[in-house]
Amino acid sequence: EKFTPNAKAMVLNKTIEEACNEIPDASVRMIISSPPYNIGKAYERATDLETYLGWQTEVIERLVEKLDENGSICWQVGNYIKDKEVFPLDIYFYPIFKKLGLKLRNRIIWHFGHGLHAKTRFSGRYETLLWFTKGDDYVFNLDAVRVPSKYPGKRHYKGEKKGQPSGNPLGKNPSDVWEIIAQEWEKGMIDIPNVKANHPEKTEHPCQFPVELVERCVLALTDEDDLILDPFGGVGTTLLAGIRRKRRVICVDKEADYCRIAKQRLEMLLSGQLKVREIGTQVFKPKGTEKVSQVPIEWQQEKRA
Repeated sequence: EKFTPNAKAMVLNKTIEEACNEIPDASVRMIISSPPYNIGKAYERATDLETYLGWQTEVIERLVEKLDENGSICWQVGNYIKDKEVFPLDIYFYPIFKKLGLKLRNRIIWHFGHGLHAKTRFSGRYETLLWFTKGDDYVFNLDAVRVPSKYPGKRHYKGEKKGQPSGNPLGKNPSDVWEIIAQEWEKGMIDIPNVKANHPEKTEHPCQFPVELVERCVLALTDEDDLILDPFGGVGTTLLAGIRRKRRVICVDKEADYCRIAKQRLEMLLSGQLKVREIGTQVFKPKGTEKVSQVPIEWQQEKRA
């Protein structure tokens, strides 16, 4: 497809360079993506860290040109691993954005309870979402993403408002830690599982992130009908999150198969057939956990021996 200014949803099977040549400068309210982590997945070619960051710098420079003065960039990254050494990518990305004049508003920790089990270090269970803005007059709709207060009945104990409720009736600020918990109100943190085999949104993409993660950013950092761009669109997670919240979305990916899946998911969403984990849904708890939560008999015998 080609870029169409008034289109609600676009899936562009192009390189980022090709897409940026079509998108007008200063036209995008939010750019959000999870770029390749340089770890050798099917859609990327692993290279040395310096080369990878050089390529990412070129990409980000083009993207910043597309961002309007009140816009935001959300860059969700994990770690690059080489020879058992961990390189936290958010640390390397910060100076790239800063050099381009963007300002960091939050470094959000997305914590999840499941993933690959490490053998030579502690297992990684979080990734980071860097939220930068181009200017100071940016969109931030806190009320749209508040979570239930832990103590809604708390009241002011002195001053002019003594005896009045001290919280916000819409809930509390969710903070900069978005964590998997059974109920949001237990800690005031955001409950977002990563997309594994039993997740209702799972596709063939190996590093798919959940609609809910993007949807929180869409609600907080854009208004209805704003234009959102995902330059590493994958199977269309940002596309779905934006359309669900009445935004315009451009999903760009060089892999034709992923673009095909993104279009299929959009069609299913519009027809009411797509399964999406709703915001605030309790984390999935599989049935029959009584067996797997018990210590195996073999281990008990070994311990007695």
